[in-house]
Amino acid sequence: MPFITTQDGTELHYKDWGDGPAVVFSHGWPLNADAWDSQMVFLAAQGLRCIAHDRRGHGRSSQPYDGNEMDTYADDLAALLTALDIRGAMLVGHSTGGGEVAHYLGRHGTARAGRAVLVGAVPPLMAQSEANPAGVPLAVFDGIRAGVAADRSQFFQDLATPFFGANRDGHKVSQGMRDAFWFMGMMGGQKNLLDCIKAFSETDFTEDLKRIDIPVLCIHGDDDQIVPIDLTSRRSAALLPKGSLKVYPGGSHGLATTSADALNADLLAFLRA
Repeated sequence: MPFITTQDGTELHYKDWGDGPAVVFSHGWPLNADAWDSQMVFLAAQGLRCIAHDRRGHGRSSQPYDGNEMDTYADDLAALLTALDIRGAMLVGHSTGGGEVAHYLGRHGTARAGRAVLVGAVPPLMAQSEANPAGVPLAVFDGIRAGVAADRSQFFQDLATPFFGANRDGHKVSQGMRDAFWFMGMMGGQKNLLDCIKAFSETDFTEDLKRIDIPVLCIHGDDDQIVPIDLTSRRSAALLPKGSLKVYPGGSHGLATTSADALNADLLAFLRA
């Protein structure tokens, strides 16, 4: 399997499929690059080069004790793009990965990216604070930490239900979808997954969003039970200089799986716009 090694010695696994203009994917918590397989297979067949890495501490990448925060996640993405000499890419980030993409663009600039898509993404800020009174109380994220620390296997099995909207009438969520979510979560390192909760919930991406000077499409399900659309993508689209928003009616947090055909088509259309 291909890996790159970052400055602190962390090995990052990545997949690199197809040829043509590059589309680079950043996954959500607690998943890995495999969460994007449906999109990568589809887009690679359309003549695109699709690249996705396992974030440090997730999937097949190293599980370092330190560096499990957004600055390092963004620097890891920069290291991947530099190592593969990627330019003019469309960056696609889901949930935590959307924060990673936004912070990369705010921290490293847009020299290697031509456009970006944030899918059910956590920016601008999830956690409640004095500056963000409408945010999710920190007690909720403390509860996630407690669940992961106590019995993460059962926690991930339970989390798959709201993640995919399996508690909604008319859902088409299979046991296989749930099992894949659980399996990817169990591949991550315990310390890394715990640290990442703070990274995705408490990082403020507001200034990153304001600095991004390329077109950015925010895609979000309006029934996302994990990352509420009104707290995140509606705000992000307004902060982005060239931002737009597409809402999936009734859409879950796991759009890459539950709305794969629609998402694939929208990614392709935005790339070619």
